[in-house]
Amino acid sequence: QVQLVESGGGLVQAGGSLRLSCEAFERSGRTFGSYNMAWFRQAPGKEREFVAAILWNESRTSYTDSAKGRFTISRDNTKRTLYLQMNSLKSEDSAVYYCAAGSFWGETAVERWDYWGRGTQVTVSS
Repeated sequence: QVQLVESGGGLVQAGGSLRLSCEAFERSGRTFGSYNMAWFRQAPGKEREFVAAILWNESRTSYTDSAKGRFTISRDNTKRTLYLQMNSLKSEDSAVYYCAAGSFWGETAVERWDYWGRGTQVTVSS
């Protein structure tokens, strides 16, 4: 078991940047460093969608097309923290951003991820 807590959201002007963090608190079993991690987001009236993922040992990353070139996912296994650096933000990036932990690489469906944080709000003004 692992508890995930997101932070770093807020209000930012279009074209600006934000850095989200997700701190993991180990409860039982596996350590943070053994999980693949991901970011998802959900805007009002829309389904939760995949944004980016990073392998447990940082050797691979993946991004949804809309995030490529603008967002960077990273992790610090010593600090047990996942990050999402978001640059060149657009109004359509506004959403609640969630971090997730799981065991399989290449999964973008929400049901394939085992643990979720409560989310952090990102609002981009035009």
